[in-house]
Amino acid sequence: MTHLRGADLAQRGVAPDCVQTIELVRDVLARVGDKWTLLTITVLASGPLRFTALHEQVAGISQRMLSQTLRALTRDGLVTRTAYPEVPPRVEYALTPLGRSLSEAVDGLVHWVRSHQGDIVRNRDEFDQTPAAKTAASPHA
Repeated sequence: MTHLRGADLAQRGVAPDCVQTIELVRDVLARVGDKWTLLTITVLASGPLRFTALHEQVAGISQRMLSQTLRALTRDGLVTRTAYPEVPPRVEYALTPLGRSLSEAVDGLVHWVRSHQGDIVRNRDEFDQTPAAKTAASPHA
């Protein structure tokens, strides 16, 4: 499915405030749907952390990716970055109230997955055994 851009939506008669909402929803879903965002939010839910401690707890993330993720989360108002005037410098990252509300939503999603993981695995296994699985993997399907 092709995603319509704001100008395309406006040309199709979608109200400007709806266009803005659609674009923001897409942007936020892209951010929240990112695995590094979810893992970072989950780790920060337990409290403020310094970069190194956060890096150690978010398994598999590079320092560069963690920096980019934290910058994006800070820009969206989900995380605060607090620099303390000490030697050596100390910087801590923490969830904002908005970030904590996202963390609660993420917890709900994790709970849903845990509750239904057996069904999901079984359905995937069953699907992978059907001819439709081969068709679905084809780029021309």
